[in-house]
Amino acid sequence: MTLEEKKAAAIWAAQSLFNRNKTAGSSANISFVHEDVIYISASGTCFGTLGPGDFAPAAMDGTLLSEKKPSKELPLHQILYRKSPDIQAVIHTHSPYCILWSFTDYAGDHPQDCIPPLTPYLKMKLGTVGLVPYERPGSPELFAALGERAEASDGFLLKQHGPVVPGKTIMDAFFALEEMEESARIAWELWTKKEFRSAGLFM
Repeated sequence: MTLEEKKAAAIWAAQSLFNRNKTAGSSANISFVHEDVIYISASGTCFGTLGPGDFAPAAMDGTLLSEKKPSKELPLHQILYRKSPDIQAVIHTHSPYCILWSFTDYAGDHPQDCIPPLTPYLKMKLGTVGLVPYERPGSPELFAALGERAEASDGFLLKQHGPVVPGKTIMDAFFALEEMEESARIAWELWTKKEFRSAGLFM
């Protein structure tokens, strides 16, 4: 894909997430790799209005390649890009059901795979979801916490913060993020009903 095609895919995914209330304001960030350069949504941009000029290029080591300021959470993306050359896109949102699920005892008790496989699709689209303990957004402590857990799981849920999902392409990451949020929604709705929780669904 060309750079323009990758930007178009990222813009479509971002606007789709925003328009369906999967994120709000300027809280989310999205990136992809093109010719060994990371293109990440710029600081202060909104998924609902993201455009071709709203990406800040950076070298893989984080060196900025333009005057445009990248999202402060660029290091989260760098950690996943360093994990595997197959990872070519990353999406991070503050989607509500993932955040709600991060508060549950189940999530805390299963840090390497914190969302239960109540349907087969999360495993098919993403794999395991690691829970990253809460640290202040954009802080070195948060980046260190993800870095310590990056090899143990396929996608990640930042406690009280939201999902960070990699993919081979923007669309792969988008589909995995969608399945993660839907799985968290199903788990949360069942978890809040005692009769389901006591039925052995969350072993």
